[in-house]
Amino acid sequence: MKIASLGSGSKGNATIVSSEGTNILIDCGFSLRQFEKRLSLLNMPPEDIDAILITHEHSDHCGGVVRIAKKFDIPVWTTFGTGRSVFESSADFNKLSGGKSFTIGSFDVLPVTVPHDAGEPVQFVFCDNASGEKFGILTDVGHITRHIIDAYENLDGLLLEFNYDQEMLQNGPYPYTLKQRVSGELGHLSNDQSIGLLKAINTAQLRCLIAAHISEKNNSPAIVENHLDSLEQIPQPILASQDAGFDWINI
Repeated sequence: MKIASLGSGSKGNATIVSSEGTNILIDCGFSLRQFEKRLSLLNMPPEDIDAILITHEHSDHCGGVVRIAKKFDIPVWTTFGTGRSVFESSADFNKLSGGKSFTIGSFDVLPVTVPHDAGEPVQFVFCDNASGEKFGILTDVGHITRHIIDAYENLDGLLLEFNYDQEMLQNGPYPYTLKQRVSGELGHLSNDQSIGLLKAINTAQLRCLIAAHISEKNNSPAIVENHLDSLEQIPQPILASQDAGFDWINI
């Protein structure tokens, strides 16, 4: 299994999971032009993408999906709550439900219901049927639940949101209402919350850790790295950037 990112942050997110000829795009908040430009840097033609999964309807995650899916005839999977906000008709997407696994090519995909201020948001855990490796994506989450801890145990790879530093958010430029939204129960994960998740789950077999969705105004890579340095027995983390995401990583 290998993964790559076209970019990660409040201006656009897109991740690709690949194995045994199956390529799945998770979200795309980039324009069609940006999508094609960024994908070309990974030496992958759009026609090689077998499916698009949408986590939720916010524009930084789904802004480019409709045009991309239509131009390249790529099937889309998402929840009914998300799909009705993104597409004109329920016939335009395949419906999935939190907690119910399904298969796309060489992957078993588990949608995980998460708390976020969207219609019916989910995140995903992928199991590679060929190798048995498991990779989880977890961003855009307001707080960690017992359900999330159970779903993200014993992973080989994890892309995890480190959206904001509490002090930077409090002292930063956002208006009060937006600060409350970001740090609320249906907002985003702080550095402390993400570290708390890593302490709560079994990371003994974790070989790939990616810090993602790092706010450009309310956080910094240096602060995230400092937090991660406090943990033992985790792999050297990779920090996903807004501009470049990250190149292919083998788990």
